[in-house]
Amino acid sequence: MQSKLPHIGTSIFTVMSQLAVQHKAINLGQGFPDFPMSAQLIECVHQAMKDGSNQYAHTYGVPLLRERLAEKIRYLYQTNIHPDTEITVTPGGTYAIFSAFSTIIQPGDEVIIFEPAYDSYIPNITFNGGIVVPIELEFPTYSIPWEKVKAAITPKTKAILVNTPHNPTGRVFTKEDILQLQDIVLQHHLYLISDEVYEHLIYDDKQHETVMKYPDLFARSFVCFSFGKTYHCTGWKLGYCVAPEALMKEYRKIHQFNAFSCDTPKQIGIANYMTHQEAYLNIGLMYQEKRDLLRDLLKDTPLVRIPSSGSYFESYRYDSISNESDKVFAEKLVKEYGIATIPMSAFYMNGTDHKVIRLCFAKKTETLEAAAACLQKLHA
Repeated sequence: MQSKLPHIGTSIFTVMSQLAVQHKAINLGQGFPDFPMSAQLIECVHQAMKDGSNQYAHTYGVPLLRERLAEKIRYLYQTNIHPDTEITVTPGGTYAIFSAFSTIIQPGDEVIIFEPAYDSYIPNITFNGGIVVPIELEFPTYSIPWEKVKAAITPKTKAILVNTPHNPTGRVFTKEDILQLQDIVLQHHLYLISDEVYEHLIYDDKQHETVMKYPDLFARSFVCFSFGKTYHCTGWKLGYCVAPEALMKEYRKIHQFNAFSCDTPKQIGIANYMTHQEAYLNIGLMYQEKRDLLRDLLKDTPLVRIPSSGSYFESYRYDSISNESDKVFAEKLVKEYGIATIPMSAFYMNGTDHKVIRLCFAKKTETLEAAAACLQKLHA
């Protein structure tokens, strides 16, 4: 048969995780916590199961959960979102993004993305018949070259995808970035898909500039989130999309014939747990401590930090150690040093290689200390 994704192979996360298992290496590659999630949240889900909430949920999401999300958005961002018409609960943030692409892309439409980019974006666009237009963030600050964005727009440009806090670099959009983005989207009548799954994982006193705070921009946007990142439960695969009513009406046409609905007891459990605001208000401080611990542990190594202000991740340059490609270097780290990382070139369509590896610090202290002990063996 003819493949719909002929140029897509096995995910780099799968490759590196398999190598880690094979060589019994510490895995700082794939982004998931290795520490327990809230016992109270687990009990909320358990109670929902015992109470009989085990059948299909509403296709748009449990009403109480959507109401709690609208309350949270109003509290955090002073933005009024209608829970019945503008929020849809999805099986994960990646699904939410795929459904947004599926809603708007027609064959031949161009979509601008920024690289390095989370690895689902390109297959999502290609699968839906779109054409990927990659624009590289400026290395090593990973700032956005807005003039290049403007120059890349053609009559076929349909949408722009943004991600803040950014995976894999940890860069956080500024208000100036959003205003630049808004000017471009409105001037050219584009759609925007905003991946904000790390909204609470922001450090150094920075603020999350959600698209929802900008009414004119939000009017053309799909904004995607993840409960897994917020509540340390990535394996639950629950997220949600927020969009204006007219866009959400079309989005739900895609959703209802794909997943239809999501896990009922987990939705009810999360809805009841959301009254504990400290769970998401304090998560940034907790992860900043982990980031700073890893920084301190690696300060005497030849690795050069590229500062991150958000997400699970921080990247490091290794060019003072080796001239090898980042994929070769990452494999060597697994096989010879016992630690799995992600080579940054995997996040570029053309494999741009700045001799950078990405580390995930969403781990227990013991894991980070053991990983650092492996990396401390490196020499320039």
